[in-house]
Amino acid sequence: MESILIKTSDGSHSLYVKELDEHYHSIHGAIQEGKHVFIEMGVKALPFANKTSAPPLLLEKGEGGFSSINILEIGLGTGLNALLTHLEILKNPIHIYYTALEAFPLNAEIINQLNYIELLDAKPHRAFFDHIHSCEWGKDIPLSPYFVLHKIKNTLQVVKFENQFDIIYFDAFGPRVQPEMWTEEIFTKIYAATKSDGFLVTYCAKGEVKRTLRKVGFTVETLQGPPGKREMVRARKNNS
Repeated sequence: MESILIKTSDGSHSLYVKELDEHYHSIHGAIQEGKHVFIEMGVKALPFANKTSAPPLLLEKGEGGFSSINILEIGLGTGLNALLTHLEILKNPIHIYYTALEAFPLNAEIINQLNYIELLDAKPHRAFFDHIHSCEWGKDIPLSPYFVLHKIKNTLQVVKFENQFDIIYFDAFGPRVQPEMWTEEIFTKIYAATKSDGFLVTYCAKGEVKRTLRKVGFTVETLQGPPGKREMVRARKNNS
């Protein structure tokens, strides 16, 4: 699929896919959307995310509480959400095991043009961002003392997870262009992959999506959306 680099309203880059007539991010601001949906309503919503810290390379629970978060991103895309997650957890170091699915990786020519590092004032993290895209697939790759990335070049329909993740970043293309990603079958797989009290976050708040999430067992919250979008969804897997 041909992707065209565009600038969104906050100045950050996204991609427009002509075949699908769809964008990778909100045209109202790619960075704004990522920060709101996946950081503010995702990572920062975990009960232990701001209460514990961990020394480098301690990759299990530490004394006094959790010291790691397991994240699954469905749709690695430009790598923006992984970069935002890395920058956020450096404020209060917690280990991140970040699994990312991407069936159609972007080419280096596009990646090299993305302006996220400049807009986020994150020049010391350029190598981290580059390694998101260049590191080997199918292996645990430490990108920092606190961040391990495992990329899977496949679709959610093929892979299988079980009770592994604290947060699911559900960042697939919308139901209009990728309806196969918003089905009861897919959300049943995601529910099985989510830890007890873990949750999914997504920019999409369509009624049909919320009904399907509830049907497979999630408790659904309709939250304020990012700039330019009224609502978003967080769906939690309860203990019961």
